[in-house]
Amino acid sequence: MTKKDPRVDAYIAAAGDFAKPVLRHIRALVHRGCPESLETMKWSFPHFDHRGMFCSMAAFKGHCAFGFWKGSLVVDPKTNKSADAMEQFGKIHSLRDLPDDRTMLAMIREAARLNEEGVRVARRRKAPKPPPRIPPGLATALRKNRKAGAAFESFPPGKRREYVEWIAEAKTEGTRQRRIETAVEWISEGKGRNWKYERS
Repeated sequence: MTKKDPRVDAYIAAAGDFAKPVLRHIRALVHRGCPESLETMKWSFPHFDHRGMFCSMAAFKGHCAFGFWKGSLVVDPKTNKSADAMEQFGKIHSLRDLPDDRTMLAMIREAARLNEEGVRVARRRKAPKPPPRIPPGLATALRKNRKAGAAFESFPPGKRREYVEWIAEAKTEGTRQRRIETAVEWISEGKGRNWKYERS
């Protein structure tokens, strides 16, 4: 039996006028195609669960989005506009931008069946990024401060990259120098670039 979440009602009510009919229509189709689906909110937008997440919808300022978690197995490659679940149907501005109901229901049933059978989508592994090139000013400062240099070397590549990119993005030499000084101070304390936001 369909289980509706009042948070989804609130989400639709708060959406723009153009988005309300789109979201209501998608919601109704999902429940028609998979009456056992459950609604939930994840990452602040509506998701539908049937033995695991299987589709989601969202409203933005000027468009809506709808997609399947296993979209590569559900959406026809000719019409699939993105590998990203939120963009498989492109930017949806009105009901005219969606496939017809019969096509939508077939995709919803297929997505539900894939979850029922435990089918997984093969994910392509991303090639690892090359180690970041350390800006000369930072390299010099790290050589002068042994503690910071040792800490920086012990950081994983992603943590080092955050500092490198932050310094490289500086628009002026003065800003770059201030960032290098701050970076060396934080690095010597073993802190990552975004240490203020990291959970302790």
